[in-house]
Amino acid sequence: MKYDAPLMDRPGRKELGRYLMETGVLTSDWAPTFAAVDRAAFLPDLMWPYDMTTGGSATVDKRKDPDAWYAAADDNVPIVTQWDDGAHRGTEPGKLSTSSSSMPSVVYGLLRDLTIEEGMRVLDVGTGTGETAGALTHRLGRGKVTTVDVDRAVSAAARERLCRQGLHPQVVVGDGFEGHAAGAPYDRVLATVGVRRIPPAWIRQTRPGGVILVPWGTAYGNADAVARLTVQGETAVGPFTRPVEFMKLRSQRGRVIDHDAYLSAGPLNDADRGTTSLTEEEFVTGRLTDLPFVLGLRVPGCRQAVADKREGARPVWFYSLTDMSWACVLFREGQRDAVVWQSGRRRLWDEVTDAYLWWKNRGSPGVSRFGLSVDAHGQQAWLDDPAYESWTVPLGSLGMKAPPH
Repeated sequence: MKYDAPLMDRPGRKELGRYLMETGVLTSDWAPTFAAVDRAAFLPDLMWPYDMTTGGSATVDKRKDPDAWYAAADDNVPIVTQWDDGAHRGTEPGKLSTSSSSMPSVVYGLLRDLTIEEGMRVLDVGTGTGETAGALTHRLGRGKVTTVDVDRAVSAAARERLCRQGLHPQVVVGDGFEGHAAGAPYDRVLATVGVRRIPPAWIRQTRPGGVILVPWGTAYGNADAVARLTVQGETAVGPFTRPVEFMKLRSQRGRVIDHDAYLSAGPLNDADRGTTSLTEEEFVTGRLTDLPFVLGLRVPGCRQAVADKREGARPVWFYSLTDMSWACVLFREGQRDAVVWQSGRRRLWDEVTDAYLWWKNRGSPGVSRFGLSVDAHGQQAWLDDPAYESWTVPLGSLGMKAPPH
C-alpha cells in the first residue's frame, strides 16, 4: 500500500485521532493542528516502536515494510529514533534509547495542559523529531517557538523535517538545562524530556505568571509525573497532574548501579535478615501507578530495581545513592511473609516501609494530590497544599551522573 493521499485519509491516523478525541486528550482547539501536523512526517525510515507491555522495541524499516511503518507511526505508542547518543549502528535495538517520538496521547495531553493562547512565546526543551515544535508553531505562528536539543544530529534532522513541512520555529543546539536566554521571556516552557531538578534558568526565563510543564521524577526509578508549575518571581509552584515516563535530560540521567559493588561492600551472608508481611500485590504495582512515584518522593537517595519473576519468586532490590547500603525483599508465591535482607548504615527497607505506611495512612493519595515548589534553595514536595504538609527533596540525593549546573 502506498500513501500518497492526504494524511488524514490513512485509516490508522483517522482511528488515532478518534481515540485521542474520545479520551479527551485532543481538545477542539488542537484538532486542526493534529490534522495538519503529521507524526509520520517527522519520523526516520528506520525506527523502533516500543511495546509498553513487554518493554521491548522492534525494528521497523519504511523501505522494507511501509505498511508496518505507517501502522506504527499511526499507533499510540512511543517510537525510539536514536540509541546510545547516536553511537549505535545497525538495525537491531541498541542499549540505551536516547531520542524518541512520544506517544501521541502524551504529546497532545501536554499541549492541552499547556493552555496556549494566541501571541504566546514558548520554549520547547527536547526537540527530538521536531513534531512537538511543529505543532506549537502551527498553533502560534512563526517567531513564537524556540526549540532546543543537545544533540546536533538530532537537531539538524528535526530542522530539515520542519522546513519541509513549512514550519519554522527557531531551532537551537544546546543544553536544555540552560534554556535559551536569547529568546526569553517565555510565556510557557514545555519539556518533552524528564528532569530530576527544575533548572533555575527555566524559572528566570519565564515571565511572572508563566507556566513550566515538565516530566519530573526522583532517582527511585523511571516513574515521573507531569509537573505544572506557575512562576512567581524566583519561585515556581504547582501540582503534578499524572504519571508518565520520559527519557531524562542528558545532564540528569541516573548513574548506573553496580550491583556487584554493593554486594561486595555488604555481602548477602553478612546482611541483617528479617521478614515483612507486605505482599507483592500491595507493593509491586507496575508502571504508571502512583506508589513508585510517591516512594521516590519520600525516600531520598534510593534506587529501586524490580527483577523479573522466576519460578514464583520476585526479588526487589534497593540501593542507596549516598553510601553503599542496600536491601532486598524476596516475594514468593504461596508464602505469607517475604524475606528481607538489609546491609549498610541505612536500613533501606525500613525507610521504604515507613514511606509506604505514610502513604496508606493518608488514604493512598494519587499523584495529582502532590505538588512541587522550587526556588534558589532547592525543591520541596508537598501533599494537597504547600502549607499543609511539605518536605525537602535533597538535590544531593537525586543520583545524577553529573552535578547540576
